[in-house]
Amino acid sequence: MSPTIVLIADYGSGDPAFTEVTLQLKTYLPEGDIIQQSTPPFSTLNTGFWIYQIALTPNLKNTYIYSNTAPRKEDKAAQLNNRGEKLMYARLKNGFEIIAVNAGYCFSFVKPYIEEFAYVNVAHEGSQFRSRDMFPEGVAKMILKQPDFKGESADPTLIPDYPALTVASIDGYGNIKTTMRQSEAHFVPGQQLIITINRRKHLTTFTDGIFNIQDGELALAPGSTGHDDKFMELVLRGGSAYFMFERPLVESSFTVKPIVV
Repeated sequence: MSPTIVLIADYGSGDPAFTEVTLQLKTYLPEGDIIQQSTPPFSTLNTGFWIYQIALTPNLKNTYIYSNTAPRKEDKAAQLNNRGEKLMYARLKNGFEIIAVNAGYCFSFVKPYIEEFAYVNVAHEGSQFRSRDMFPEGVAKMILKQPDFKGESADPTLIPDYPALTVASIDGYGNIKTTMRQSEAHFVPGQQLIITINRRKHLTTFTDGIFNIQDGELALAPGSTGHDDKFMELVLRGGSAYFMFERPLVESSFTVKPIVV
């Protein structure tokens, strides 16, 4: 079976950078199937969210993640020779393998599932476009099971936890996916809440399903991501929660307050 590589990066949807990186991966893995997934610019939170969602999907075979969201904020001083955050390898308890730049929250969502964590033996400086010019060889060596791709082991407990009550992703329907888990939502179906994002407040109904509301009503409900403990979503049935909250940025924080009667 030919390998499938999910390429998660913040180049932008339709950006030629995806084409260039895909072509470089193909020079090492000509039979590889590359799936491109764009994330918002510099959003390590959104990147980590989707790394988690894909890596824990059951029944995937010969599938890998290669991710490059590298805001280069590890050191805010001028970076000589275009150096930046390091490329890391993670093997999860389910056997799934990931190569990603270790920036911000990229590994935060999979942190509890990491069984092996190590640096990748590639150059980390010398090109503004490291994900095209340097990293694909390391990705190919991982997939081809060449052990020399791995360098020194690293401690996954040093990976930061992802933030609570934060916008993680906006889907094509305008649903707002959050970092709040269903197990953290201590409300009852039908309960009225006030959700505030960027000082914009809206009356929201807590439900146990996104369609358990009237058309035009806003709900906080378990969404389609999160596997065994769903991430909560803000959903405007028949409309866009994203527009209702006036286009909040991914990584915006929010508050939830029950209405007391």
